Formats: sequence, structure tokens, C-alpha cells
Amino acid sequence: MSDDWDVVVVGGGGAGLAAATSAAERGASVLLFESETELGGSTQLSAGMFTAAGTSVQAALGVDDSAERFFQHYMDLNSWQLNPGLIAAFCEHSGPTLEWLIGLGVEIPAKVSGNAHTPGLCQAGVEDVWRGHVPKDQGYGVVQVLARAARTRGAEVVLNTRVERLIEQDGRVAGVVADGIEVRAGAVVVASGGFARDPDLLARYYPAALRAGEDLFVVAADGSRGDHLRFGEQVGAGVTGDGWGLLLPTAYFQRLHHWQSGFPPKSRIYVNGAGRRFMDEDASYAVSSGVIERQGGTAWAVFDERARLSLPAGYAHWDAGHVLAEAEAGRTLRAGSLEELAGKAGIPADALVATVRRWNEQLPSGHDPEFLRHRTLASKGATGHPDPIGEPPFYAARLLPAELVCTHAGLEIDARAAVRDERGEVIDGLFAAGEAGAGVLGQRYVGGGNAVANALTMGRLAGINAAA
Repeated sequence: MSDDWDVVVVGGGGAGLAAATSAAERGASVLLFESETELGGSTQLSAGMFTAAGTSVQAALGVDDSAERFFQHYMDLNSWQLNPGLIAAFCEHSGPTLEWLIGLGVEIPAKVSGNAHTPGLCQAGVEDVWRGHVPKDQGYGVVQVLARAARTRGAEVVLNTRVERLIEQDGRVAGVVADGIEVRAGAVVVASGGFARDPDLLARYYPAALRAGEDLFVVAADGSRGDHLRFGEQVGAGVTGDGWGLLLPTAYFQRLHHWQSGFPPKSRIYVNGAGRRFMDEDASYAVSSGVIERQGGTAWAVFDERARLSLPAGYAHWDAGHVLAEAEAGRTLRAGSLEELAGKAGIPADALVATVRRWNEQLPSGHDPEFLRHRTLASKGATGHPDPIGEPPFYAARLLPAELVCTHAGLEIDARAAVRDERGEVIDGLFAAGEAGAGVLGQRYVGGGNAVANALTMGRLAGINAAA
């Protein structure tokens, strides 16, 4: 292995593999270090959904969309708290990056999908034009295609090797130190993931996650240890995205990605401490955690015996037997009447009874005038209306944002994925992407596929510009 490279990439998840592949495509000699024993990072653990605008998949389905429309939605959802130039670049390059992936062999069929696990085009979040591109074989398939592309284009990959620090020389980043060995490079791309696995960094940069207490569980890759922030400290890099990340609302007993934990029953109602329904139970996680936070951070998922028995077998947590065991243990509330359930939950009984009565008059008949959940169910391809909630015993499971997916604080980057210092000046020779390169993932997660699109789009730009 030579000790002189055009581009060194730190991290072999989606962002790092996109950077390595695109740099190698441009003739650069590329060395990629991955701290774990296999490539893939958090991208491999994801559904692989990619949010993008103006794509061939959308066009084949007659969906009229553009980067400009995507940009407006993205900025509005994030209250314009992101750098418009960076977001414009991300939105402009998301579609071409998706086409690049398709060209490499990622399969995204031009058909309507009802969810993040059926290949095709689905509603990613709260966008009016569907932008969620779901690949065949999920995130694992995307990683396999990129890893093969990187290697066939000549990139070298070193596994199980954690980069210790950056090398600075003459005012620029000129390589890395790994396993005590100096490796020189024309440019370095930091794509080492987020910091979801480091409690100290969470306390500093995303304390909201720790409010979930013992209910918190992390679905990010094991390598998400915040190395990017440590590299940034060495070279005086700016940090942006402080306080932001993605927490999904889950029942307290969930501990795995929902495709392993399972899904709550269709016939359920979410109520707050006043016993009132306050949201569409199927609202996108782009906004649902914020809605629950507004209710004081927790809510109750209320359902009946028929709903419990309707849960499909084979899931770890939303399974009829598991829910029953939680009720037997007294952790999920259970009662013979709604009044008794309200007493156990400490909420007004008359409000809960009235709330459930109204729900029963509406959703089982296919309409929800207050929260429009019938629209969300239709977008998800649901067949049949929810059953009424009326068969005792009744259950209430505590619901809160507790599934930590990704962290948004990282090295400040510009529209070229170049890292900026604390004065806003570009640091020569240093690029970053994915969770490590911050500024694209904001206060509001735009919808399913936001993190994957960020990783692959900015990773590709980082690789192209590092090679140049």
C-alpha cells in the first residue's frame, strides 16, 4: 500500500463509498479506511430510501417535480434556518445523484409504493409531490452496488482500521494517521458517520435524545462515535447543526428498527395528558416527534383487545404475545373499561371516553375531519378502514420520541462539501459528507430518505471535488 494518495476517505458508509467511487471515476488514487469489520455504516441498516426531485422514476409515473420546488419545501420545513446556498446545491444534485446510482446498478422501479420497504416511489414525508425513492434490497443493496463500483474503479479499502487524526501541513490537510502510520493525501474526505453511540457527545450536541432516559435506543451503526467532531477540533473546523437530530416516536417497549420491532395496530388512537386526541396517528416522522414534544414529550397509544390480536406474528415487540406480556408485567396499562384505563393513566375519564367515541364514529367509516388520517392511510396504500375501538380489555402504551436514528451536528460544509473553519473560510484539502458533514440535515427531518440522500449526494460531491 502506497503512503501517497490523491484522496483518502475516512468511513465506508454511504457517504464514504459515494465519495470513493466518484473520486476514483475521475482517475484519482483512492484509499478508504473503515473502522468496523465491514462496509456499510448506518446506510446499510436503513431502508435505503432516497429523497430526490426531478428524477426519471418520477417522470415515468407522471410526477412533475423540480429541484426548485424541492428547495422551497426543504427550506420552509426547516424555518429557513439552513444555509440556502448549500440546500440549493443539495436539491439540485439529489436527482442527478439518484440517476448516477441507477446507472451503477441500484434498482428503483417506476411504480407506486405504499411504504419504505416496497421498491418504487412513495411519500417520504409531508411533501405534496412524492419524492421517496425506495430501492430494491434496501440500504444493504445500495451499499453492495457502491462497494462494488468503488473497487472496480480502483479504490483500495482497509477494514477494521480507525483513523486517529488528520495531518496538517503548510496550512492545509495533507493526510491522516491510522494505526500509528502516516498516510499522505492530496485531499481527505471525512465520512465517519454521526455520534449517536457516544453519550458524552449526545449530552453536548443533542441532549434531547437523553430525555428519553432508559427508553432510548440507538439504531445507528456501531461506528457512529463522533470521530468527525474530534477531527474538526484538531483543525479548527466550524460546527453546525448543534441540538438537531432525528428521534422517531416509538412505544416504550420498542428496541429495534420498526421492520424488526413491528408496527402498532391500525386501530389505535394517540391521546395526550388531557385525554384528547392530538394528531394523525400515521403522520410522517418528519413532523410527528415535534408534535408529541409539544404535548409534553409523551403520549398514550390506546387500543383494544381486537387490535392486539390483529398484530401479525413474527415481530419482536409489536406482537400480540409481547404486548400481553408487557400488560401482565404492568408496564403497558390494561383495564376492563376506558374509564378504568383513564384512571390508571392519570387522565380525565370523560375526555378519553368522548375522544374514543368520536374516533369510532369517524375513522371506521373512512373519514377523519379533524386530523385527516384517512388521507395518510390512503397514501400508504391501506386497504379497509380501521376497526372501532370497543372490545375490552383496553390497553395504553406510553409513546415518546426514543428511537435515535441520526445526529445532525457536524463539520460545517459549503456547497462543494468543503469543510469551513470557525471563521467561515474553507480548510484546504478537507471535505466532509453524511452526518459528518453538517448543514443539510436540519431542525426538521424532511422525510424518509433525507439522511441517505444527504450521504450519497454530498458524498458524491465531496469525492468529485476532492479528486479535483
